[in-house]
Amino acid sequence: MYDYLIVGAGLFGSVCAHELKKNGKKVLVIEKRAHIAGNLYTEDNNGIHVHKYGAHIFHTNEKDIWDYVNSFVEFNRFTNSPLANYKGKLFNLPFNMNTFYQLWGVKTPSEALNEINEQRKELEGKEPSNLEEQAISLVGRDIYEILIKGYTEKQWGRKATDLPAFIIKRLPVRMTFDNNYFSDKYQGVPVGGYTKLVSNMLEGIDVELNIDYLSKRESLSQRAVKVIYTGPIDEYYDYIYGLLEYRSLCFKNECLKESNYQGNAVINYTEAEVPFTRIIEHKHFDPIETDHTIITREYPAEWKVGDEPYYPVNDEKNMALFSKYRELSQQENNVIFGGRLAEYKYYDMHQVIRSALYCIKQELNG
Repeated sequence: MYDYLIVGAGLFGSVCAHELKKNGKKVLVIEKRAHIAGNLYTEDNNGIHVHKYGAHIFHTNEKDIWDYVNSFVEFNRFTNSPLANYKGKLFNLPFNMNTFYQLWGVKTPSEALNEINEQRKELEGKEPSNLEEQAISLVGRDIYEILIKGYTEKQWGRKATDLPAFIIKRLPVRMTFDNNYFSDKYQGVPVGGYTKLVSNMLEGIDVELNIDYLSKRESLSQRAVKVIYTGPIDEYYDYIYGLLEYRSLCFKNECLKESNYQGNAVINYTEAEVPFTRIIEHKHFDPIETDHTIITREYPAEWKVGDEPYYPVNDEKNMALFSKYRELSQQENNVIFGGRLAEYKYYDMHQVIRSALYCIKQELNG
């Protein structure tokens, strides 16, 4: 008999498992997939750690969270500096002085601001009613047309004029020649990959793979006093109120017989005519000398039951639906819901860890 059954060996479940074991609790972690680490899972391909479910870069301003992950594995000094490819031309991201020089040839912040402000005038005095208008009101038409429109429409599978303005509440515009995508104080990727990070969290804890909790819920739940559930909340309740919507992704991997394909970890393809949103070259996350390289093209996709849910569609309709499921979950006595899918919330990794630590603190002090 276990004190806790944790459903899902992703980051939330693994942090919970580690903290509970540290406090003397007997824990069983079960996982539907054939591997631990959830969407963080990295697979070793002759020394290259392949991010199987999309690129993950750890970043945070919270020193205690940074120290926490570094207590399990060493992190490198990887800095996320993606590029954008638009019709064969490369632009630096996020929008900064390098980008503005590439677009307009401007060399000073005042020249760049003048150009942006001039282009924003077409929306002056108008309340943006959709994503296109919101983006132009923030950064002007050039940046919108070249670096935002095509990428965003591919990502969401809808025209920018049909997307709500709130999706782009603000856009980072830097008047410095700084290509660091994140402004957080701490940033990096685990040396040896994310699977190693999660594996070390789960050290000494019973883990069973290829177990579908919902298909054997009654018998599995009897193995523990309490359950921590990290799967989709609507699926837990058999979709009684309807389906929560997500965007999904498809990945096409390619092994190339060359040591360096694109010279950067991530290059976004922002024109609508290119069907994928970005190419990831995995060896640049945790650099290693090899004669081959692995690249992944990432294709956004409509989600349906059975597909991997990646990005929750947090519009009014879905949030109203989620609130019904959350009300049900709050009536459970022996089940705790947490993590990206159970909370129907987009989480960065440091936020997942903070949430899991808080969850267990509340549980143990409750």
